[in-house]
Amino acid sequence: MKIIIVGCGKVGCALAKQLSREKHNITVIDTNYSLVHTVSNSNDVMGIVGNGASNTVQSEADIEHTDLFIAVTGSDELNLLCCVIAKKAGDCSTIARVRNPIYSQETNFIRQELGLSMIINPEFAAAAEIARLLRFPRAIEIDVFAKGRVEMLRFKVPSGSQLHNTALKDLSSQIRSEVLICAAERKDEIYIPSGNFVIKEGDILSILASPKNSSDFFRKIHLETNQVKNAIIAGGGEISYYLAKMLLAMGIKVKIIEINPQRCDELNDLLPKATILNGDASDESLLLEEHIELAESFVALTNMDEENIILSLYAKNKVKSKIVTKINRLNFDDVIHTLNLDSVIYPKHITTEYIIQYARAKNNSIGSNIETLYKLMDDRVEALEFAINDSTRITGIPLYKLKLKPNLLIGCITRSGQVIIPGGQDMLKSGDTVIVVTTNTGLQDVHDILREQAG
Repeated sequence: MKIIIVGCGKVGCALAKQLSREKHNITVIDTNYSLVHTVSNSNDVMGIVGNGASNTVQSEADIEHTDLFIAVTGSDELNLLCCVIAKKAGDCSTIARVRNPIYSQETNFIRQELGLSMIINPEFAAAAEIARLLRFPRAIEIDVFAKGRVEMLRFKVPSGSQLHNTALKDLSSQIRSEVLICAAERKDEIYIPSGNFVIKEGDILSILASPKNSSDFFRKIHLETNQVKNAIIAGGGEISYYLAKMLLAMGIKVKIIEINPQRCDELNDLLPKATILNGDASDESLLLEEHIELAESFVALTNMDEENIILSLYAKNKVKSKIVTKINRLNFDDVIHTLNLDSVIYPKHITTEYIIQYARAKNNSIGSNIETLYKLMDDRVEALEFAINDSTRITGIPLYKLKLKPNLLIGCITRSGQVIIPGGQDMLKSGDTVIVVTTNTGLQDVHDILREQAG
């Protein structure tokens, strides 16, 4: 596909990198010459310096033959204007990043009236992910499929766990819980495990299950699953606002520490049930005064990645249950992993996942669309949800007869609202959605799970 990306910030750069890797024809536009130069040179894409809302600039980028137009500048209004002009000039699909909470209640209206294909609010999406983690604090990461009917939870096997030295083929008889372990991390190695895989303490496992069955599984292996009762949030930005609203609705007490007194006044008006403190979250005396040791969760959401990391490391030995760290800019993944930060949230990755999911679905000519896409474990694993329809050529065939690619697992089938952990005799049917977990990244269509195309 031909894709134009307006905005060469963190998200625009990440999109250009991933979409060019997937062999799309990419053009980036930004008013900043150095950003355009960096992105275009490092990702082998075409770069244009100019205003993405200009019809002349869009024409130079060949908007007439563009399939997908993505606007991710720092301005919501500019993103929307870019998309409106692109829709008129090229009649292409358009995606806009819109972050201001003022527009959050009007997303559907704006999308429909302006003819946009998608509106993405990365702050809201990040807040929703954090809220899920505070509901289920033992999880390092929680991803949602099938409109919430299925969850993928990532957790670390603790020392002394009954899972230690258990082979996966023996797990169901020992635990008797409807879950599937679909990925495992051991040091630097990643496995899509077979039944002979033996779990070790310290492994990081990813399981697929319904929320009810995942709770049952954790209870049986003696890991607490109760949501936190209170949260301290460092920083009072947009993510903090969205998160506080969600947590208060869940019955979780919220305390926000924000250094800007004017923003504190705004938050007091917006969140009357939350406690808003004007102060520096990096001030140890303030944290002790606010009894950080009684907090069940601590979420570091300041505008500085370094400060978030330091705050999380400080809180690690004081907070009872859950610590979440937001990272926007730092790319030192190897160093970050060694810090053992509990859960790390990357808003730019969340935005990129949504857009790549849409791009792959649009690029699919067969029709078994990608419903959901998550890039996991430093992009080394993907979990995808495909919709199965009448044109899918692998329906009615027992799964054990399908010649699947190596390092690929069919993890879960959703059928008429029911969640099925499939066995070899199960078959895909039209109307199903199926979740696939694999290290074979870049799947566009459900037929790509096969070693060879079905005839």
